[in-house]
Amino acid sequence: MKKILQLSVWIFFLPMILLAKETDSPAEGTYKLVIEGFDWGPAVNKIILSLDQPVEEVKASDFEVFVTRTSKEGEIPAAQTSGKRTVVYAYPSDENGNRVSEGNHATLVLAVSPVNPLGSPIQYMRVNNRGSNIWIDYGVTVVDSKSGKTWNQELGRIRPIVDDFELKGQFTHGNVTLPFAYFTPEKATSKAPLIIWLHGGGEGGNDPTIALMGNKAFNYASPEIQTLFGQGAYVLVPQSPTFWMQAGDGMTRGQTNDIYNEALFALFQDFVAKNPNVDPTRIYVGGCSNGGYMSLKLILEHPDYFAAGYISALAYSNNYISDAQIQKIKNVPIWFVHSKDDNTTKPDETVVPLFDRLKKAGAKNVHFSYYDHVTDITGFYGGQDFRYNGHWSWIYSHANVARTDLDGSPVMLDGRPVTIMEWMAAQKKKK
Repeated sequence: MKKILQLSVWIFFLPMILLAKETDSPAEGTYKLVIEGFDWGPAVNKIILSLDQPVEEVKASDFEVFVTRTSKEGEIPAAQTSGKRTVVYAYPSDENGNRVSEGNHATLVLAVSPVNPLGSPIQYMRVNNRGSNIWIDYGVTVVDSKSGKTWNQELGRIRPIVDDFELKGQFTHGNVTLPFAYFTPEKATSKAPLIIWLHGGGEGGNDPTIALMGNKAFNYASPEIQTLFGQGAYVLVPQSPTFWMQAGDGMTRGQTNDIYNEALFALFQDFVAKNPNVDPTRIYVGGCSNGGYMSLKLILEHPDYFAAGYISALAYSNNYISDAQIQKIKNVPIWFVHSKDDNTTKPDETVVPLFDRLKKAGAKNVHFSYYDHVTDITGFYGGQDFRYNGHWSWIYSHANVARTDLDGSPVMLDGRPVTIMEWMAAQKKKK
């Protein structure tokens, strides 16, 4: 009787055990997307396929990848809504895309390019009467041309470095609520610097991953840059619900006050107070375009708070900066980055006269990397022959390749040439 009872219990629980085993393994036909950030923005550059049995070899030529790009927020140009992606390499992997000798997953490496929008999971469009980058619906169907198997169900997404950020920060000051993301250096055992990045006009909203990935801002948390700051640095990336240059009525370039700078500075103070390992003598603020405006605005308002500024594509008009303000900030270390063919934040109206005035006022630690054009710094897409929009000079800051001053000479520190991040890591405010 006891054996019969045990058998009955086994039969009763057998379906649950089998279901649990099936659930532990990824369902056939599922995949994960790997979204990496590039100089021009994010792109889906890998797809991790779940397999029904382990493999030791995977051939790129066996797979075809078809994508669709749609959005409920607006219409995407027809030529950018669907098409076929190119698989350049494939290998057996684990569920996170790490190569293994034998694995239950196959990772497909896809070709990406700044001129092929089919790789992008974001789209710039008008949302709530303003231009903005937003995440779109990015559908994938992968076909094994030999077996006929298909994968068309997304399991999740992997975003290298971005996933190391805390992404759901929120701070309210008065009637302004600012989302923000932040990175905490794991190896820091003593006081660590704070790098603040303020996004451009196209990255506003309520999802800081757009502020991190709309361009390559997350790269300040990369090992290559973190190592320049000793044991690492905190990285704080606030997001404007609209755009940093929003005034009470329309947009400001410095002629009137914006609606965000007070709340934003209060966020900085709150973040430092809640993270006592931040070194208050090494707080750096920078941004591009709209964020460049706001970076300078905060330096003008609080010149004694920041150890340095790093500003790309400055959108603050020189005409609205007084001589008294120049005197207030002339001792703040600042590194400007701009391109001569920037038709959005025209250098002759912004950074060129401002830099000249600072130097004439006696500023000794102000630098200006001034490029003819913004070009492909990787060499993959044409190098110097490939030109991005002239407004995108932040590429040189994010990649830490800005290294020259206005006259073309290298910026020197302690007798050696340095990049913008090497220079910044050395700046420290007097207590």
